[in-house]
Amino acid sequence: MQPTHSHSGFVVLHSEDSEQNLPLGVPQSGDLSSNPTRPVSNRQVGVVGEHTNKYWHKPDLSAEFLASGAALRYPYPPRNARKTVGLVLQGGALKGRSTFVQGPAVNFDRLLGMFRVDMGIDLGTCNTLVSIRGRGIVLNEPSVVAVKKGTNQVLKNGEAVGWVAKEMLGRTPGSITAVRPLKDGVISDFEITEAMLSYFIRKANGNNRIVRPRVVISVPSGITAVEKEAVFQSADRAGAHKTFLIEEPVAAAIGAGLPFAEATASMIVDIGGGTTEVAIMSLADIAVCESVRVAGDDMDESIMDYMKRSYNIQIGEQTAERIKIELGSAFEVEPERELEVRGRDMISGMPRKVMVKSVEIREALQEPVQAIVDSVMRTLERAAPELAADLVENGITMAGGGSLLRGLPQVISKATGLEVKLADDPLTCVARGTCAYLDHLDEWAETLENNVSR
Repeated sequence: MQPTHSHSGFVVLHSEDSEQNLPLGVPQSGDLSSNPTRPVSNRQVGVVGEHTNKYWHKPDLSAEFLASGAALRYPYPPRNARKTVGLVLQGGALKGRSTFVQGPAVNFDRLLGMFRVDMGIDLGTCNTLVSIRGRGIVLNEPSVVAVKKGTNQVLKNGEAVGWVAKEMLGRTPGSITAVRPLKDGVISDFEITEAMLSYFIRKANGNNRIVRPRVVISVPSGITAVEKEAVFQSADRAGAHKTFLIEEPVAAAIGAGLPFAEATASMIVDIGGGTTEVAIMSLADIAVCESVRVAGDDMDESIMDYMKRSYNIQIGEQTAERIKIELGSAFEVEPERELEVRGRDMISGMPRKVMVKSVEIREALQEPVQAIVDSVMRTLERAAPELAADLVENGITMAGGGSLLRGLPQVISKATGLEVKLADDPLTCVARGTCAYLDHLDEWAETLENNVSR
């Protein structure tokens, strides 16, 4: 007997002497109209009506619906019940038919969760760190992808990502381009970011290719709705089951061990590669924050510009970063140091080397350092009086790779009059914060913006 079409979202039960309509008990995340109808072999799902616990059916559904997290129950059918049942999807399109069977209560999302790997991703402009629940940080690689010039085809069968690609920066032949797909903390090249995320998820997920992971991704607090959508789309197409976004200041505060959930002010200054996040937090939320697109990359550019102006020598990004690490400072340090720098002479075009002193690099970094200090001052000026009073005792905590610039905590302390300290292992604070969220993801998921509830 062919199932009868009914109202959208209803299960139609068929027997020789009766027909009954039962409302389909599927959460919004299981809206079948928005899911592809790719069949799943040997995988079946049961759905029970809202107003009865007597029947359930198991039509073949799509993989997307199977992974949608719908809470599904298997109540016992009536004795001798062997009736044909059809499922009418949203929009009235008939999906399939099956028969009543008997079984225990099951939640498929929890069942699949036994095999799923939950990941936290610190998607940075310079580096991407991946953590896994129960294992901590498992991957730390540069956010660089090598592609065939003029295309988005990743070299080495999609494996030219991270350290392999970074070694190519500035050294590629005409047929290859090494790309950093994130700029100022946000996605600037959608397809290459998708390829990079796919590589990192595959590498961290190991051989588990069947069950897609839930992913928590840290993003700057100041990004737009369009930029958030780009992150959701990239993660989804890269293989994530569900994607949750956490603001970088919150993740950094958790990773630094600040009491941000208590009724007292905590202040974090997270200086990454593309953005600087300054936030004052209390009671597990951000009270005041500012995100400025001045950070480690701008320091590198300032060094490159200084070398052009002062020495007529052109250097690459990796050389500028090495100079920043070895000579860079924001405050007078002892002893002053020197470094041999090699590059291309802008007049003769020939290779040349020069000796550069740390005092020169300190001068070159004045502009980006002052921009960071100004953002800290503006954030403090907007704080409520009670929060400002708490910070006199609690001080400021710095995180992120940019905070490792010598003398930067002293400069901020001198400007604000507050105690400034570096977090333990500031490079991994955000990644450790996302990892902490993974440990409580089921309880805290509602506090994060995600791609399911939209």
